[in-house]
Amino acid sequence: MQSNAPVEAGKTYEVTIEDIAREGDGIARVSGFVVFVPDTKVDDEVTIKVTKVMSKFAFGELA
Repeated sequence: MQSNAPVEAGKTYEVTIEDIAREGDGIARVSGFVVFVPDTKVDDEVTIKVTKVMSKFAFGELA
């Protein structure tokens, strides 16, 4: 599925974790687009690799 997401699976991004989701994953934003990143906490400045892109959000992991 092609989306208008500003992130792409397999690419890396520098992000700051802004919030924590109900499930405990960190929430980062790339151009306003939400990326869930496990094993992070608020204010972490991390490099992530996007693993899956959905229509309204994406999943990433620490790179």
